Amino acid sequence: MAVISCPQCNSKISDKAKTCSNCNLVLGELDTEQLSTIRRVNTIQKSQRIMTFSFIAMLFFCGGFLYYYAKNVQPNTLEYYISTGAILIGFVSYIITRIQLLILKRKLKSS
Repeated sequence: MAVISCPQCNSKISDKAKTCSNCNLVLGELDTEQLSTIRRVNTIQKSQRIMTFSFIAMLFFCGGFLYYYAKNVQPNTLEYYISTGAILIGFVSYIITRIQLLILKRKLKSS
């Protein structure tokens, strides 16, 4: 008995199971077209989640940047550290999410 991932929810299930105990997907009735459709939908949902995180990271970056220059923040103050931290967190998070999107797109092209 082997453990496999459910094509829809990615939870670990037995290869002998007829349905997924997590999402109730009937595994015995799936053909290759339905499996490819499920995988495509999962990939699109993952891409959308990454894009949402990318947008939030950009908001952090822009918000910190605008606050820093609009308020004329002085160095070594609490406002300075908060705005600089928001800029750094936003920038690093944005770069990470863009790399994740590139990896996802390359994985899609190879499959």
